Amino acid sequence: MSANEMKKMCTDEAGKEYVLQGNMAFAVGCVRSGIHGADGYPGTPSTEVIDRGLSEVQDMINVGWSVNEAVAAGVGFGYTLAGADVVVTMKIPGLFQAGDLFTSASFFQDKRGALIYYIASDFTPSSTQHLVDPRYLFRSCMVPVIEPRTHQEMMDSPGLAADIGRKFNTPVVILANGNLCHSEGLVRLNEIKKRDLVEMPDDLSRFNLLPAMARENYDSVIDQRMPGLEELSENSSMIEWLKGGGKKGAITYGMNIAYVKEVLDLFNLDVDVLSISMTNPLPMKQIKKFYDAIDGDVYVIEDGHKYLQEEMEREGMKVIGKEKYTKVTEWSPALIADKFGFSIEHKKSPIKPVPRPPMICAGCPYTLFGGVIAKMRKQGKIENVFGDIGCNALLYFMHALETGLAMGASDSQRQGFVLTKPDKAAKCISIIGDSTECHSGMDATRNAVYRRIPGVKVVLDNYWTAMTGGQPAPSSPVNLAGQESMYDLVKALEGNGNRVLVASAYDRKELQKTMKEALEFAEKGEFVVVVVRGCCVKQQPNSKKAIRLKINHDKCKKCYSCLMCAGIEKGTDEFPVYNTLCSGCAGENPACLQMCPFDAIEYLKEGENKTAEAVNFPAPPELVMPEYSIADFPERLTLAIRGVGGQGNLFFGRVMTQLAFVAGYSKKNIVKGETHGMAQMGGPVISTFSCGKVHSPVLFPKSADCIITMEVSELLRPGFLELLRDGATILISKTKIVPPVITPEQYPTDADIAKAVQGFRVVEVDILAKAVEIGDPTGKIANVVMIGVMSKLPPFDNFPVELWLKAIQNVSPKPAIWAGNYAAFMAGRKLI
Repeated sequence: MSANEMKKMCTDEAGKEYVLQGNMAFAVGCVRSGIHGADGYPGTPSTEVIDRGLSEVQDMINVGWSVNEAVAAGVGFGYTLAGADVVVTMKIPGLFQAGDLFTSASFFQDKRGALIYYIASDFTPSSTQHLVDPRYLFRSCMVPVIEPRTHQEMMDSPGLAADIGRKFNTPVVILANGNLCHSEGLVRLNEIKKRDLVEMPDDLSRFNLLPAMARENYDSVIDQRMPGLEELSENSSMIEWLKGGGKKGAITYGMNIAYVKEVLDLFNLDVDVLSISMTNPLPMKQIKKFYDAIDGDVYVIEDGHKYLQEEMEREGMKVIGKEKYTKVTEWSPALIADKFGFSIEHKKSPIKPVPRPPMICAGCPYTLFGGVIAKMRKQGKIENVFGDIGCNALLYFMHALETGLAMGASDSQRQGFVLTKPDKAAKCISIIGDSTECHSGMDATRNAVYRRIPGVKVVLDNYWTAMTGGQPAPSSPVNLAGQESMYDLVKALEGNGNRVLVASAYDRKELQKTMKEALEFAEKGEFVVVVVRGCCVKQQPNSKKAIRLKINHDKCKKCYSCLMCAGIEKGTDEFPVYNTLCSGCAGENPACLQMCPFDAIEYLKEGENKTAEAVNFPAPPELVMPEYSIADFPERLTLAIRGVGGQGNLFFGRVMTQLAFVAGYSKKNIVKGETHGMAQMGGPVISTFSCGKVHSPVLFPKSADCIITMEVSELLRPGFLELLRDGATILISKTKIVPPVITPEQYPTDADIAKAVQGFRVVEVDILAKAVEIGDPTGKIANVVMIGVMSKLPPFDNFPVELWLKAIQNVSPKPAIWAGNYAAFMAGRKLI
């Protein structure tokens, strides 16, 4: 989101309607409710609050990234001692990284600013390494917990949390479901408020945790804070009782209410529902009142473990919830329907879906290193590789890494291994990224030096926190405020007392030589850190990215040594060919060129056509909007889109939300869901869209008016075909993307695809060819071609063409982009 867009939402009049991602709604709510500061550490699905939201309005709120979650929590506590209200953002694993500060800061009872923890859950998980439910920790720390249920509550929660924090002198947790964080929904801007700093005493000696003071604080929390919070919870206006006939009941909290409402509407069920948004302390009196009012079964629908269910059972209430050892950590409408006794028929496709593990980007500086380590493992020079969290984890799929545990834990694993097997010190290595080394990895570096544990630690330094989108770290050139970084990673490592070797990520021979040298030092009993340096290709300017090479067919032996990057693949003539993902290694020494043993890869000569030139599309005619009414359009509309990361699914979804907004569905509801995290890196991506009488970003089987697959084989994903309602259409792009982990022969055949969609109404189109034909050699506007195709299919053809065009223009209003998108959309309409 641009700074202008963010600032407009932060200053616009109250009541103005927007469709916002949950994280963005929360970010806007922070500014509009007068929060003074925000700090945190990037972690999907919480990152966008600062990265795409608050960082764009640094003149309105003090914001920054800290080196890890524990430091961010400490910075946040410091804000409160100055009387300021502050938000600290993180994902659940980050909470445990900050556990000492979180628990210690929970019991102070003296007046101060509000400390608000924004903690994003990922109970699927999509990009998180464990499924631990933190609610039990929150309860033992006696901090209030708010779990927003809608995008509107995401916007309203910062102000509510700040009020609670100040009134009860307590930190407050906002626990946001990952699906709510990353889906989009309708919000109406809340009132703009200004908060004065809390007047603090000059003497801060009360904020100390000497044992006697810790005991005093704990007792005070028991006597004062908790009774007050219980009263607040029991009398909250945010408790919602959806009245039914009293025959059957369901109790839920957080985003689960959206899934429950979806099932009730689809099946027209008579079920009373109690929805709560404050889960610590729980409003047990209200829960008991609801329970006693229901004649039949009472169900508990909750994500994570069984927090509410166990509390109710402890109070003697018999409920239907999760089994003793349950695998359900995240509900969906289908699972809830099944729980209510409506079994869903699941058809298993006879064809297995294509495996698409996330890949490192084309031209990534880790590519050559991964190849070097994989070869050394094959040769027996390295036996074990201990990995970490971040982009380096993707080396697993290059057979260049084995383990992955937690942030900063790679070398501590290696140390324990070597302490047990001293003869393996020169046969194993650890790998970590630069931002993770700064986060918590440096502790293990010091430990190796302190305890004299020999071996090799590799720090892959791409200068950014790349996995979560390229946020700055101490090792980056600048910080979030744009100030030049004074931190020197190599000097910091040398300061520990260990030997440091530095190699270029784009020099294969230097990498081989450096790793050989490092292992020799390890053999002599020394601990060595190797820093492999090369900028993240995503952070390089686009002007540096272009295909710069060609394959000399006379020299090529088809050994495929070069096929170690997503930017090059086997062509139809079986010779390697560069595809549209190729970045030319952003001007660095190309990895594939260094891999070829026959000198068959050559630089393009000056004047030789690198890629076909894109057409300068003519300016579209001025849009004249027709008269229309929401009554002309379907009461409910749902859509699901599958593809591969990088195909433009997210843009597709944004156009649909704008279409619904322009068409008037803001008077009802608009919801969009999407995949984030590692799935974006060449992995499977799904986006969903719903408007009208809808609630959930997760679709129910047989509810979609159309399903679209931007890549042929993606329609084979489990549960995707089941989403289509009877009589609706599957729209298939003929685009095929063969992942590097399989051969073209292993890719599903046309006959396989035809068998999978037998009995369905199918429309197949070659959107990539059409995009190239109209003047886009990269095929980047193929997704807009598909939007044009879909606009001709029922029920989407109910919308006038001008509404579609207005929606596309709203998403990308820049004249050159709008012109290309207009041409692509109109070309798509002519395809069908």
